[in-house]
Amino acid sequence: MSGFFGVVSKTDCVEDVFYGTDYHSHLGTKRAGMVFIVPGKGFRRSIHSIENSYFRNKFEDEAHEFSGNSGIGIISDTDPQPILFNSHLGRFAITTVSRLLNIEELEKRFLNKKYHFTENFEGNINPTEVVANLICEKEDFVSGIENVFNSIRGSCSMLILTEEGIIAARDKLGRTPVVIGRKPGAHAAAVESCSFPNTGFEIEYFLGPGEIVHVTADGFSVLRKAGKEMQICAFLWVYYGYPPSYYEGINVDECRYRCGAALARRDNVDADFVCGIPDSGVGHAHGYCNERGIPYKRAYSKYTPTWPRSFMPQEQALRDLVARMKLIPNKSIIEGKRMIFLDDSIVRGTQLKDNTVDLRKSGAAEVHMRIACPPLLFPCEFLNFSQSRTPLELAGRKAIFQLEGETENISEYADPDSEKHRKMVAKIAETLNLDSLMYQRLDDLVEAIGLPKNKLCTHCWDGTGYY
Repeated sequence: MSGFFGVVSKTDCVEDVFYGTDYHSHLGTKRAGMVFIVPGKGFRRSIHSIENSYFRNKFEDEAHEFSGNSGIGIISDTDPQPILFNSHLGRFAITTVSRLLNIEELEKRFLNKKYHFTENFEGNINPTEVVANLICEKEDFVSGIENVFNSIRGSCSMLILTEEGIIAARDKLGRTPVVIGRKPGAHAAAVESCSFPNTGFEIEYFLGPGEIVHVTADGFSVLRKAGKEMQICAFLWVYYGYPPSYYEGINVDECRYRCGAALARRDNVDADFVCGIPDSGVGHAHGYCNERGIPYKRAYSKYTPTWPRSFMPQEQALRDLVARMKLIPNKSIIEGKRMIFLDDSIVRGTQLKDNTVDLRKSGAAEVHMRIACPPLLFPCEFLNFSQSRTPLELAGRKAIFQLEGETENISEYADPDSEKHRKMVAKIAETLNLDSLMYQRLDDLVEAIGLPKNKLCTHCWDGTGYY
């Protein structure tokens, strides 16, 4: 995904933007940037690669060089941002959390009109520049953002920094969140509300799908009302979101607790203890162990001083290495014990297979895996999660292929009450050398989140969803 943070203040806001942006580091792996309007000097911007380091390490030394009462920052999982624009709408900086499936079509559209692109992204045009060009096709920012909503396939939320404040816009179907925070003399806009407490902000308002607001130091005003249709990514609560964050007023860790409890109510396997795979599996595991009354123990400790997030490197081999090296099994706890492990999901199954090997080497008597969401059967079409060169990279689809070869009839496998679903799960468990494997039912997950099914995007599990 990606995450942005912006502030408009009556005093200097550099520190707030610096730390607020840093609190989005779990959402991005590729680039990071900040831009401020410096009094008397205009826009000042900096962008760095964060593929081999963290946001704070890259920006800490130059943060003191910035100044200004308004600014925005981004942790980007894709393109270098923010970008600067000078247009008939005036000078502005823009940052997006987006995925444009029809970017090649939009590129041709602009080139045929004799437009040009200046921002590069891995040899291709920069998606955020495409969004800026779409905005500049219209006579004002609201019409321009609506043009983005109507022109793209995928998703796009954004912050636009202008001399008059920040314009915040949430994706047309609300796939990604935007929240407004306030403190005396300042207002902020962010993806993750967990960026607020330690920067002094309190949650004031959650933008609705397609809503556009203008943020100043004194408050915010609605420029475009929210739409009625919503398809917020359910995976935000399962995996992406940081535990203290809220989406639609629903706390991430409380939701994970309910997910684990739901799994426990459908389970009867005997075990000596429950453990969560750090980090996102921990909340699910606490819900599970408290529901069943089985002790929680840390069979794995996460070594964070030198090993970063497992999805930080772009190369799969390096990602696998980081995932393996950062989790240290504790043989004293594992040896001779029957254990139930909770994790957020199984994507390809590579990391979990390595975990199982470690546990067997440490003398585990039984390894039972419980997954907080249903099997992933469809690559994400709307954000940047579960991206695969082919659906067959997904553990669920690979198991289906092993069972019956190529097939387009996936719906039965998504049905948790079907025999095909049972066989698919058994095949995954066999591949991963697990004593048992159970996935969350989709209806239980929807109930744990607390929103109606039609307000959630569940495409990666059941193939539904729309633009």
